[in-house]
Amino acid sequence: MILLKDILYKVTLESVVGNTAVAITNIHFDSRQVSLNDVFVAVRGTQSDGHEYIAKAVNQGALAIICEELPEKTVNGITYVKVADTSSALATIASNFYGNPSANLKLIGITGTNGKTTIASLLYQLFQKAGYKTGLLSTVKILVDKTEYKATHTTPDSLTINKYLAEMSEAGVEYCFMEVSSHGIHQKRTEGLHFEGGIFTNLSHDHLDYHDTFAEYRDVKKKFFDELPKTAFALVNNDDKNGPIMVQNTKAKKVTYALKSYADYRAQILENQLSGLLLKIQDQEVWVKLIGSFNAYNLLAIFATAELLGLDQMEALQLLSELESVSGRFQYFISEGNVTAIVDYAHTPDALKNVLETINDIRTKNEELITVVGAGGDRDTTKRPKMGHIASALSTKAIITSDNPRTEKPETIIEQVEAGVEPINYKKILSITDRKQAIKTACQLANPGDIILIAGKGHETYQEIMGERFDFDDYKIVQETLKQLNK
Repeated sequence: MILLKDILYKVTLESVVGNTAVAITNIHFDSRQVSLNDVFVAVRGTQSDGHEYIAKAVNQGALAIICEELPEKTVNGITYVKVADTSSALATIASNFYGNPSANLKLIGITGTNGKTTIASLLYQLFQKAGYKTGLLSTVKILVDKTEYKATHTTPDSLTINKYLAEMSEAGVEYCFMEVSSHGIHQKRTEGLHFEGGIFTNLSHDHLDYHDTFAEYRDVKKKFFDELPKTAFALVNNDDKNGPIMVQNTKAKKVTYALKSYADYRAQILENQLSGLLLKIQDQEVWVKLIGSFNAYNLLAIFATAELLGLDQMEALQLLSELESVSGRFQYFISEGNVTAIVDYAHTPDALKNVLETINDIRTKNEELITVVGAGGDRDTTKRPKMGHIASALSTKAIITSDNPRTEKPETIIEQVEAGVEPINYKKILSITDRKQAIKTACQLANPGDIILIAGKGHETYQEIMGERFDFDDYKIVQETLKQLNK
């Protein structure tokens, strides 16, 4: 039996109306899910305000209401708890409700613009290979040791996070690797969690539809490191000018990694081929199956984390060489007709530039590089022309198409992407609204030896149009099209 007063531990209360020594069943911040003897937390979201649904929650059987403003009329027998910030309170309440599971395992948070999914997923893979029960909370999926669940957000809400962490704790999981998004930090979803360490990858143009300025976006990321305990480590990319800023006020142990500047963990790229990378890490050579300088950074962060968590250096290097790339992250195959197709999640200017520069470093320049690219609807519009500029400048042909248009007209998004194309590159571009047709056209244009990059959606197996999700898988479409063309 859980009492309301038990889950309010460490929550700063402003006022209480009613009894807190009552037994509760569950906690919800969505009034539609409330049933008998539940607690309803009225959270102010970007779309709606939970305070408007307090009466509905009471009608559905809520026993207690956590809110920032008490309703004008309170109902007898219902406990009302007023707090300064319900998002923050929800995180602490969720942690208490599930028995503070993050304290029972070593939780590592990964934040930054690019590389979060790759680092979290490969750390999961590495620690599994090392023989540990491991958990993963990522954009692609949630894993409780070997049990898989579907992910809906990069950083889930605090109730979902704690529910899965409790399941991990129950299953004997020792390490959990978690992507921490700027939205998640800003909405206080990670408050109340005990982190063993934090990793900062890099910072570039993204989410300026949500954060008003780049400085605000950076400072939200920094907040994650500000709140790490002194028992944790803060591992930051020293080649990114924002790396030192992240750890200015942290109490955690500061550790750096870099390819170009002085750092605690250093790596050098000796060879970069389509089959992999030859790296020198801490003066030891290691061959890995991933490619590109962006993956050299990811792998160095993974190696450093493994060592900081107590793995032997040689064991960590051995396991690093066995890692396989993550679904939709530079996922490639070579068709029977000798066309190389690459599917990548690159949906920010920086990520797209990294992937295209990596391909250009590897290719001989005798072959065409055909890029299929778009931009998501209802998201940061300022990055659209930058995507068009990069795709057209760094490819021999660029096909501009729709991504997840959501509630916007795909044609409008495409026009905004095209606006960044310089006149010298006009002859390189085609615009095809239908994404499937755009991929098929890229395949038809490709000759033996050519390379096709399909950017933007990566691991996603849907396309979101006007509130509906339709089955759509870039990797499957390009595979099937090239197979048919080869016949």
